[in-house]
Amino acid sequence: MKNLFAALCALLVPFLASAQFSVSGKISDQQTGQTLPGATITIENTYSNAVADANGAYNFKNLKAGSYAIKVTYIGYNPAQKTITISAATTVNFELTANNVIGDEVTVRATRATANSATTFTNLSKKDLEKNNFGQDIPYLLNQTPSAVITSDGGTGIGYTGIRIRGSDASRTNVTLNGIPMNDSEDQGAYFIDLPDLVSSVDNIQVQRGIGTSTNGAGAFGASINMQTTTRHDAAYTQLDNSIGSYGAYKNTISVGTGLINDHFTFDGRLSRIESSGYIDRAASHLKSFFLSGAYYGKKTLVRANVFSGYEQTYQAWDGIPEDILKAGNRTYNELGLEADGKTYYPNQTDNYTQNYAQLLVDHQISSTLSFSGALHYTKGFGYYEEYKKDQTLANYGITPVVIGGVTVGTSSLVRQLWLNTDFYGLTYAFHYQPEKTLNFTLGGAYNEYLGAHYDNIQWTQQSTNVNPGYEYSRNNAKKTDFNIFGKIDYTISDITLFVDLQYRHIDYSFLGYDRNLKNVQQSAQLDFFNPKGGITYQLNTQSNVYASIAIANHEPNRNDFTNSTPDSRPKAEHMTDYELGYRLNTPVFKGGINGYYMKYSNQLVLTGKLNDVGEATRVNVDDSYRLGVEFDGKLKICDQLNWAATAALSTNKIDKYTVYYFNYDNNTNVPSNLSNTNIAYSPSFVGSSEISWLPFKGAEAAFVSKYVGMQYLDNTSNTNPVGVVGSDPNSNRTIDSYFVNNVRLRYGFQTKLVKNIAVSLLVYNIFSTKYITNGATYPDIESGQLVNYNYYFPQAPRNFFLSLSLGF
Repeated sequence: MKNLFAALCALLVPFLASAQFSVSGKISDQQTGQTLPGATITIENTYSNAVADANGAYNFKNLKAGSYAIKVTYIGYNPAQKTITISAATTVNFELTANNVIGDEVTVRATRATANSATTFTNLSKKDLEKNNFGQDIPYLLNQTPSAVITSDGGTGIGYTGIRIRGSDASRTNVTLNGIPMNDSEDQGAYFIDLPDLVSSVDNIQVQRGIGTSTNGAGAFGASINMQTTTRHDAAYTQLDNSIGSYGAYKNTISVGTGLINDHFTFDGRLSRIESSGYIDRAASHLKSFFLSGAYYGKKTLVRANVFSGYEQTYQAWDGIPEDILKAGNRTYNELGLEADGKTYYPNQTDNYTQNYAQLLVDHQISSTLSFSGALHYTKGFGYYEEYKKDQTLANYGITPVVIGGVTVGTSSLVRQLWLNTDFYGLTYAFHYQPEKTLNFTLGGAYNEYLGAHYDNIQWTQQSTNVNPGYEYSRNNAKKTDFNIFGKIDYTISDITLFVDLQYRHIDYSFLGYDRNLKNVQQSAQLDFFNPKGGITYQLNTQSNVYASIAIANHEPNRNDFTNSTPDSRPKAEHMTDYELGYRLNTPVFKGGINGYYMKYSNQLVLTGKLNDVGEATRVNVDDSYRLGVEFDGKLKICDQLNWAATAALSTNKIDKYTVYYFNYDNNTNVPSNLSNTNIAYSPSFVGSSEISWLPFKGAEAAFVSKYVGMQYLDNTSNTNPVGVVGSDPNSNRTIDSYFVNNVRLRYGFQTKLVKNIAVSLLVYNIFSTKYITNGATYPDIESGQLVNYNYYFPQAPRNFFLSLSLGF
């Protein structure tokens, strides 16, 4: 009988394991007993969450037998968590205790996607960021996210860096810090170098691919990078982070915090310095920054003030290295072809810039169903690029030629500074309404103003010209206002969540540009955009969901598109429709997902090589182009000590019809070439990454990190030559070769009685010394009946290392 009973139990186990049960209960205030409608209930390590109804009740259905950790959060209350084991319908009630503080997470809620959002995204926690923070710029910390391709002018990740996501560069990527725009208002790029070591003051980052949710600032035309800075530390701390590395690299960072004072106040500060000689000659970087933050936490109100600043001086490395020099075997010599004071280069060919920031963030719980988040911000930027120019015509600088010894001096080599002085200020706001039923509504937006003064000075002339250092020969001012308002609705019906996201954006831009008579006059342009989005998420079970969405975005031309054109030749705004379809799974063993996308462009702006009516090679609109791809992102727990994370992105990126123009120096004409179905520049068809992490014992980690990027084209021609013209060098293609780079990261952390946390880390980058290039540019033309490719590349450093020591007190 015992054997028969055991056999019956064994037969019943699969049926019991596959049975579906429910968990329900009520959420209430522990002291008053009042129910808490709108409380959020989450089953940890799954995509399941619920919102308490008008009676404070919740209900999860279709749960398999097993153990679950259930967490409940509600603004103004301490979170509560219980671990339960279910084998039948179960009731679990929660009584929450009120706290005296409001949480920081509400600051960025309006612009963030959540587990049930029909949006493709990746979250990076502070822990994820810290283990890779050796002093390299933020793009390097995002390198293992899907579809990301990073670049470095100096070859080491310190100095000017860049990131492309799904082939879209920083000028098409929306970047916000605490919901406040960081993209330059005119050229729309995001310059992380202006805030060196910002990541040491960042708590978390969300990368949304595609159009994503409505946000503030420049339209997301390929991706969004949403960062949140320092959040609350309850205990006082001091953190010392120091790194040294190859090519003269080092980083010194000190962070301090008071912890929570009188249950309401915190103060945090950071001071950083980063130096690097760079891999390429004259690619050195001298970087400094600080970050100060003070916060008041009330029962229903959070006020935080941030003041921070960054300074950068980088030497000339942004022109790249000519292809012929690389082929000759010299991967570090940056040839400038200059002669000044007997030197072969100008030693102060540098970029110098300071950016100061101030933010006032306010979050307030108006009622149990309505909350407010708002911010006032101000950014002051100023700096210059200094360069040597040989044999310049003085009349072009407004300088009257000087007669010396009876000889008229009309030309001179000179040193000039190109200045930019900017003010950027405004406000952002969001009202979040979570009523009695499973409905979330957010009304948000922003109004920002930008003032940009562009002026150029002469510091030195080789010939006597009777002008003093600092002589100003050019000045123009720009003003841009940017207003947007958006509304987002999420509505859950059983296992289905529907969302609608509508945004209106208005831009008014005043600038110095050419009129129809090719005279420089102050002009203005007004643009109005409507950006609707909608989607659906279906919860398959507690561990997985599927989602689909469609979104429309519009993107304004940049500064050069406006200033180097006339009203007749001014390009149109870009337009894109983004279709996303994905599946997400979250289990104790595997977490990840797969998604497909189709990004359909109209009026995408590209360079064609043709000069416009004022003689500038500006971008023009192409009617139809698209990006079609599939992305995978997953992390597998092989065992308790071994994990494997991987990403893969396969895509095709095409322009339907495209006309390129090559300048023919034989007869000074533009030669057109009509192309179809060409590849979009800087868009590899495959990007993949892998990280194998081994935890041999407590506090230790060894990781083998890999990245593969497929071949990229430098222009949109797919290497097609014009009819009747052949390449002068069959081995010179307008491409960046594919590359596969591997890194090793070692880390060991422990504690002592005197030091709370000690961590020693080693990063060996490019461990196999692979010769590879991440970025480049091309300027082809026709000479003597042949096509000549003038390619310039940015080679990356061979094997190099970073060693860091972190001490926490």
